[in-house]
Amino acid sequence: MEKLGTLGIFIQVAEVGSFIAAGHRLGISGSAVGKAIARLEEELGVRLFNRSTRSMALTEDGSFFLDTCRRIQAEYEEAQAKLSRSQSVPRGQLRVSLPLAGMLLMPTISKFMSAYPQVNLDLDFTDRIVDVIEEGFDAVIRTGEVKDTRLMSRKLGSFRHVIVASPEYLAVNGHPRVPEDLVDHRCMHHRFANSGKLEAWPLVRDGCGIKLDLPITTVASTLEPLVYLAQQSFGITCLPPFAVAQEIGEGKLVPLLDDYLAGTGTFRVLWPTSRFLSPKVRVFVDYMAANLFSI
Repeated sequence: MEKLGTLGIFIQVAEVGSFIAAGHRLGISGSAVGKAIARLEEELGVRLFNRSTRSMALTEDGSFFLDTCRRIQAEYEEAQAKLSRSQSVPRGQLRVSLPLAGMLLMPTISKFMSAYPQVNLDLDFTDRIVDVIEEGFDAVIRTGEVKDTRLMSRKLGSFRHVIVASPEYLAVNGHPRVPEDLVDHRCMHHRFANSGKLEAWPLVRDGCGIKLDLPITTVASTLEPLVYLAQQSFGITCLPPFAVAQEIGEGKLVPLLDDYLAGTGTFRVLWPTSRFLSPKVRVFVDYMAANLFSI
């Protein structure tokens, strides 16, 4: 068991590239992590990391050993999970990555926490594309389609975008009544961080898509700046509804052109492919799928 613990420490260091960061994950000091790695290298008779004052990286032997350790850890966890089926209560730390605008999910997640108090959630909010396996996430919630063949996925819910502007902006610049009116307005766009492409505004008429050369007055790679700037009357923007639901409810933003919007976004939960799904991941996936309704 002690050796398994050391292998776990090595995996964490390899994933985060730092003794201190690994210690934070494990709840021990960075010096304790460094000593464990030093003992492991001495036992193996190889150097696992190339270290400098500013960075550390796996050696070739370290990369080989990391793959082996992950396989050993996965097989141990699988065996442990099978043997512990009699303990029907899921437990342990569950690392989940969510988009920055994932506050939509928090009511459901908080109910999950109440239903499974022995599962300790470690929530990471980011809009970047994370490497689920390399970064050690148990589950990731994102929008869009799944392209990583190493991952399983399940649909959680769908949503439709909304075009919004502040009442003050509309008082000065007028309400767009049809999509073509948008070409005379200050349009603020969301750019996908992974591809650098602007997110299209899903405009339609009579079931057919409308392609317009919309003005590009502002671009942001996350949603929050666009919400703020829209409230400050800098222009019109198109966002998923959960990003502006509160502002619309408070009258700070006004929805526009609802009859000309179509298409849905999709929330999915992703997790590493495995022959055996751990109880904590299984109940999280099942709970989110059952309780996160379409928006």
